[in-house]
Amino acid sequence: MARKLAAEALGTLLLVCTVVGSGIMAVNLAGGNDAVALLGNTIATGAILYVLITIFGPVSGAHFNPAVSMVFRLRGELSNNDFLAYVGAQLIGGLLGTALAHAMFELALLTPSVNIRTGHGQFLAETVATFGLVMTILGGLKYRAEAVPMLVGLYITAGYWFTASTSFANPAVTLARGFTDSFSGIRPADMPLFWLAQFIGAVLALIAMRAVLGEDEPS
Repeated sequence: MARKLAAEALGTLLLVCTVVGSGIMAVNLAGGNDAVALLGNTIATGAILYVLITIFGPVSGAHFNPAVSMVFRLRGELSNNDFLAYVGAQLIGGLLGTALAHAMFELALLTPSVNIRTGHGQFLAETVATFGLVMTILGGLKYRAEAVPMLVGLYITAGYWFTASTSFANPAVTLARGFTDSFSGIRPADMPLFWLAQFIGAVLALIAMRAVLGEDEPS
């Protein structure tokens, strides 16, 4: 379990560091063009997901995401204690990832964001984003387990562009992005809406994929 938690913490740290750091770099280089900045942020995030899931998948399952860990708890593949430990490692890793990205760009380590992300559209977008992520993971594990790193990386790459929220789809990443006042940030007051949408999307995906894949109900 110690190795699994280390993998979850380190993986989430590097994921958030990439999301935040590439957002800062993209803005610095894009000259005010938000589309170019988002493209740079997107490519880096999709690429690092492929790398991290490939490396840490055999160790911990490479969840890096409390909503994903919740799905595996509901499937009976994690105990309550293991689920809570995974979430704790992910939250700590995410916050450290923001701090590391800020340190590299010589910014204050943790700065509450003022980037407003609220409204019905954002809620729906995060529900859809997380539904699609969990759908991708469960379907991939069922039929092409070796392709899951690529599938997740590609899904999030697409999600940056087809969802109004740019597809956070991850409560730990949402928390970490609440403490970067940069391109990728989210105002802390808006985080609960995202968390609720993400957990709803994950549960809906679990229910839908059980029906589609013909799996038994969870214990």
